[in-house]
Amino acid sequence: MKKLLLGDEAIAQGALDAGLSGVYAYPGTPSTEITEYIQNYCKNTGENIHNRWCTNEKTAMEAALGMSFAGKRALVCMKHVGLNVAADPFINSSITGVNGGIVVLVADDPSMHSSQDEQDSRFYGKFALIPVLEPSSQQEAYNMMGYAYGLSEELKLPVLMRTVTRLAHSRAVVEMGEKQAQNALNPVNGTKDWVLLPAIARRRYAGLIEKQDILMSKSTNSPFNRCELYKGRFQMGAIACGNTYNYLNECYPDGIDFPVLKLSQYPIPAETVERIASQCDNLLVIEDGQPFVEEQIKGILSNNKNCNITGRLSGALPRTGELNPDIVKAALNMKPLPHLEKAETVVNRPPALCQGCGHRSVYEAINIVVKEFPGAKVFGDIGCYTLGALPPYQALDSTVDMGASITMAKGAADAGLFPAIAIIGDSTFTHSGMTGLLDAVNANSPITVIISDNLTTGMTGGQDSQGTGKFEAICQGIGVDPEHLKVVVPLPQNMEEITNILRTEIAYKGLSVIIPRRECIQTLKRKAKSKK
Repeated sequence: MKKLLLGDEAIAQGALDAGLSGVYAYPGTPSTEITEYIQNYCKNTGENIHNRWCTNEKTAMEAALGMSFAGKRALVCMKHVGLNVAADPFINSSITGVNGGIVVLVADDPSMHSSQDEQDSRFYGKFALIPVLEPSSQQEAYNMMGYAYGLSEELKLPVLMRTVTRLAHSRAVVEMGEKQAQNALNPVNGTKDWVLLPAIARRRYAGLIEKQDILMSKSTNSPFNRCELYKGRFQMGAIACGNTYNYLNECYPDGIDFPVLKLSQYPIPAETVERIASQCDNLLVIEDGQPFVEEQIKGILSNNKNCNITGRLSGALPRTGELNPDIVKAALNMKPLPHLEKAETVVNRPPALCQGCGHRSVYEAINIVVKEFPGAKVFGDIGCYTLGALPPYQALDSTVDMGASITMAKGAADAGLFPAIAIIGDSTFTHSGMTGLLDAVNANSPITVIISDNLTTGMTGGQDSQGTGKFEAICQGIGVDPEHLKVVVPLPQNMEEITNILRTEIAYKGLSVIIPRRECIQTLKRKAKSKK
């Protein structure tokens, strides 16, 4: 059977066909469509696969470990910055090992299309000493899932699969195989290997180190690593990682006539690298992200003085942003493809909050009130409301990471800054804001926290928000004084009420929380359309 699938959808279908029992994720572009595909599949088939969104990536990774402990196969999905949140259980999962297979799918975002940074998740896989897979096509992404679960259960290790925006959000025809049944319930018994007391963890870590030769052998013989060698010596050779293998092939529509190593499984197969380098005067390393492979190859070939290594680190390829065929052509000293010139009438249209969005009224109120408080600073957070940093509101002084608004406001207040105002969205608050609010409660910090509640995870398409209907209870449970916990409806006709409350709570020399609540205009439209 064949289907036209996004890269994300191919990954999801591959996991389903590999006998998946549960997907655990927090929405984040470009990974969101994986979980949504599985949710729609379960809705249409009624199959018993856990598919509910998690509060954050750490809880997702830990829940997947629990499913693995019980003997079943789990998929964890996140974007690259989400792996920072999940790092604690992710790293430790290589020490506990797995029972049922775990694939940790991380979607990196070169060029930062919708992200704060451009980090490369392959470093995390190397750090954790586990196998890393990097598909070069939608078909390969599908095929890799079954392979990854088999590899995970064979080695008793989680497997990291890294994809990038361009592959995640492009379509191709995928040929699907037979669907496997889910693993039977088979929890871990008779061992304390999952109890990471130092004495046990030291033994488990020694075992992980012993597996590294096996991981290298698996990479050397991987069906996804392909070395195309020829007789003789060549002026040029290339190592193309994951999706960049396509860019290299686009440069040579009639076929590549020099040695190429297609690299899609790590650790880097050192023996294969030495073999291709022995035939080449120059070796171009093509990779989306940071010079992860290039740096390591310089070490592998440190005694080879006859092969010059180039790539992002050397400047042959740009150090930032995603690659494309033209960039690769330039590195190969080839002429770029012809392009149509951009019309002079085409201008950039920066993103903006939707017309009718409740966040608009919140920022309008903030801008009115902060003028009355010289030196006021507004600490923002991650979500569609981050657009309040742009015109016409230009209301934010910082946006760093999920949950940072509250803790940064507290830290600024600790330094003597007044007033310090934090604005955070509903989904971001439950993701990473609650612990910061507890710190502020315990110190009775003189800050005003605005939880702008649009009843959904708006930035990634309207997924469920984990705290919907619970925010007042959460805040009071954490210890917020009910006298300084206010709920408002952010509409233009309520502006006087909103500004009065905001003015009063900012002036209060203690912690206050304001919850402007109105449903996201996009989810409201979708509901109205479905009813019609």
